[in-house]
Amino acid sequence: AEPVDAESFHVLLAGQRVGTVRWSQLGAHNRSNALAAIAAARAAGVAPARAIEALGAFRGVRRRMEVRGRARGVTVYDDFAHHPTAIRTTLEGLRQRVPSGRVLAVLEPRSNTMRRGVMKDALPGSLAAADRVYVYTAGLGWDAAAVFAPLGERAVLTDDLGRLVEAVSAAAMPQDHIVVMSNGGFGGVHVRLLQALERGG
Repeated sequence: AEPVDAESFHVLLAGQRVGTVRWSQLGAHNRSNALAAIAAARAAGVAPARAIEALGAFRGVRRRMEVRGRARGVTVYDDFAHHPTAIRTTLEGLRQRVPSGRVLAVLEPRSNTMRRGVMKDALPGSLAAADRVYVYTAGLGWDAAAVFAPLGERAVLTDDLGRLVEAVSAAAMPQDHIVVMSNGGFGGVHVRLLQALERGG
C-alpha cells in the first residue's frame, strides 16, 4: 500500500500500481485489512481492480468509527477500540483525517483485562493523539489518577457518567470530534452527549 491521503491509498502488486482505494475508512489497520481482502479475493480468482472497486463502495461496519450524530458542529463517533493498540490506531487515523479539528477521546476501560489493569500502563501513550481525554473510572481495579497523571490537565477522570457527559459537552466546540471508545453500550453515552450538545452543553 502507498498512502495518498487519509482516505485513499494506491495498491501495488509486484511493485506495480494496480489501482487506488478511495473510501471513508481511517487508519493503517483498515488499510491492512483492505490489502488482506484484496489478496484473498485475488487468491479466489477476483481481479485486484474489481476488489479495489468493491472496497470503494464499502461504508464500514457498526462500532468502527461509526458516526452516531452531529450537534452544534460537533461530530460524535462510536468505536469498539478497547485496548491500547486499537485506541492508538483509531485516534491516529482520525487525526490524519481531521488535522485542524480537536479530538476529544472518551474512554470506558470496560473489558475484563482493562478493568484488572493488565494494559493500564500503555493507556496514556495510546491516547497521545487526543487533545482531551475523558475516562469513565467506575469499576476499575487500579488507580486511574496515577495511571493518567502523565496526561496532566488533558485528562478528566470520573466514576459518574452524568458528570462525564457534562464535562465533555461543556468543553466541546464547533468542529470538534468526540470519539467514544468502549466494548460495551457505555450507558447510552452517545445519545446523552448529543442531547447535551443540542441543549448547549
